Amino acid sequence: MTNACTPPAGPGAYRSLSTLVLGSSSPRRRELLGSLGLEFEVCPSNAPEPPPAPGEAPEAYARRMARAKTMDVAALYPQSAVLGADTIVVLPGAPGRDATVLGKPLDEAHALDMLTRLSGRGHLVVTGCCLALPGRPEPLCFAVTTEVFMRASTRQELAAYVATGEPADKAGAYAIQGLGGFLVERVCGSYTNVVGLPVTECVAALVSLGVIAARRV
Repeated sequence: MTNACTPPAGPGAYRSLSTLVLGSSSPRRRELLGSLGLEFEVCPSNAPEPPPAPGEAPEAYARRMARAKTMDVAALYPQSAVLGADTIVVLPGAPGRDATVLGKPLDEAHALDMLTRLSGRGHLVVTGCCLALPGRPEPLCFAVTTEVFMRASTRQELAAYVATGEPADKAGAYAIQGLGGFLVERVCGSYTNVVGLPVTECVAALVSLGVIAARRV
């Protein structure tokens, strides 16, 4: 188990009212949560990541994975608020066919295949989030969906991007906030959701459940 204390990224707009744990190893989620000015610990989940069940909607799958990861960490921190998330990339299916969930690429060839399928078309990025609190029987789980449109890139461009190594651990094989930003033509919805954590919705959940509050000025 990795357990690292994360200091605030800066003054931020919020303060913690209780102990908060981020149940994720993602440095992007760590940075986004830290940008709020919160103190929190990081404990990656070891929960398995099975593929979607037959007929399972992408949003339901993302929520289920986020819940599994959150509860895995919450068992280790029963007196803390635990926030977990899971991000998936979804290619809408043709009429009468199910959508395709793209996870992390297995190797460079798989990454190139994913990026080729995404090139020149739109797809959905769905992040499931889950917040577990001490004494609360059921965690709060929700999903946020953002539509992303990719530019039509050449195979040489995609291969060169894959060669940078950035796609290796990214759902859909690209990082919008990194070198892969050139692939994206436009975003409809939450940008931070595509990065890995829908900050607006997470703040609303954390505030409503009394985990954080606006910093006093």
